[in-house]
Amino acid sequence: MTSGIHHITLITRKVQANVDFYAGFLGLRLVKQTAGFEDAMQLHLLYGDAIGSAGSLVTFLVWEDGAPGRAGHGQPSEIAFAIAPESIGFWLTRALRYNVAATGPAQEFGEPVIRLKDPDGVIVKLVGTDAVTTPAPHATPDIPEENAIRRLRGATILTAKPEGTAAFVDRHFGYAETAHTNTIRRFTSESGDIIDVRDASGFWTAAPGTGMIDHIAFRAIDKPAVDDLRTRLEAEDAGTISAHDRKYFFSLYVREPGGTLFEFATEAPGMTVDEDAASLGTRLFVPDHFGGDLEANLVVLPQFALPGEERFTQRDLPFIHRLHQPENPDGRTIVLLHGSGANETSLLPIGRQIAPNSLLFSLRGRSTEEGFPRFFRRITPFSFDQKDIAAEVEAFVAMIEGAVPAYGIDREKMVFVGYSNGANMLIATMLLHPGLIRNAALLRMMNPLETVPEADLSGTNILMVTGATDAYSRYAPPLEPIFRNSGANLETVTLKAGHEIGDMDVQAVRQWLETIGA
Repeated sequence: MTSGIHHITLITRKVQANVDFYAGFLGLRLVKQTAGFEDAMQLHLLYGDAIGSAGSLVTFLVWEDGAPGRAGHGQPSEIAFAIAPESIGFWLTRALRYNVAATGPAQEFGEPVIRLKDPDGVIVKLVGTDAVTTPAPHATPDIPEENAIRRLRGATILTAKPEGTAAFVDRHFGYAETAHTNTIRRFTSESGDIIDVRDASGFWTAAPGTGMIDHIAFRAIDKPAVDDLRTRLEAEDAGTISAHDRKYFFSLYVREPGGTLFEFATEAPGMTVDEDAASLGTRLFVPDHFGGDLEANLVVLPQFALPGEERFTQRDLPFIHRLHQPENPDGRTIVLLHGSGANETSLLPIGRQIAPNSLLFSLRGRSTEEGFPRFFRRITPFSFDQKDIAAEVEAFVAMIEGAVPAYGIDREKMVFVGYSNGANMLIATMLLHPGLIRNAALLRMMNPLETVPEADLSGTNILMVTGATDAYSRYAPPLEPIFRNSGANLETVTLKAGHEIGDMDVQAVRQWLETIGA
């Protein structure tokens, strides 16, 4: 029986920081980038050795700006990479040079260990050991082959049912207990990697989120081995089991008695099934089962640069936001403000359809209602919290004033597109801070202000797009005299639609942009 770890999957909150740590600092090779197999609008990155060998792989689901999880029992708590024992000094020096906090070396089960934390706070151990090797260490210009990470050494699982977890690992995945302490039992595979089962009885349970280890995948020699395990798991009533073809491997998922998610994955066909070894990780793969033209949807995937590549560094500004750069930028920036219950990714597909060659700058509202983002709170469906509007408009103004120099945005080529609550935010901003916004497309809007100030909107171009059957449509006409009397250049369009937006809105905004020459 071939045993050992196939890969370990984690969840990250910031893709660029993740790439900088795992590909930059640790020197792993990015061997695959895919849209998620369960969600085409989720990025999934896979790192490994030079050829993406099973046993070297650590993968990340990217929940950009997602909520952090909580470490606890029912989930792994640490991952470990193997390095040459004589490389401990190299990595301590490298950590100092890269300003990565490191502790150790300390002895763990007779091996020298350096403990680090990745940008999400996950504990990453570098273990000096000759117990495991890799066929293809990935050297970089500043990490020679002899000091390169060899492969995964293992992982630590926190469990409130240590006996059940230990027996499950032993019985189904080819591990045997080889050492123990008062709280940790070490299990070793035929491949030499380890699983440490740590008794976390009395500790709190884990909560999913960013900065968490999602699951550990073990190696299966082939698909019949996966099918055989499924039969055995079903016979012992092991709970929910699901099997999937992940293109690069076939696998099943199951939870061990302590709650940690395990995967059992075949070694074949491997990472080179759709890219040769020289070009691994250079293109984005979209799973076949989604079908159709996904270009508009893929714009929601966060962008990143590998070490040494030109990058667009995201700044710390008052609103969580997403930037998406086109291949051939035209110098224009489209600022997107979503509707109630959406987020900073929701309007990106429409934004890219409106302006294929423009920088997209999409914001997440900071107020919440029933846990969902808004740009300001409402009291009823048709009345709004005036103090919250005033405060959030000031924050929005600061956001734009900071973003212009931070991202090198041409203020004269900014176009603001808002939908529903986002459109109302733009209306409040234009009336309370005239001159900040010069071009605004408002989709399914109404005036949120109880008291409308006098505002000079001379030179401001505004498009109002209303849905004929929208329940809010009766609130749009009163805005027209407000804008016209303020001196704005106003165009109105009524579509055969309700409150939802789609292709007709895209065409209306594109035609308006041509008219105003923005």
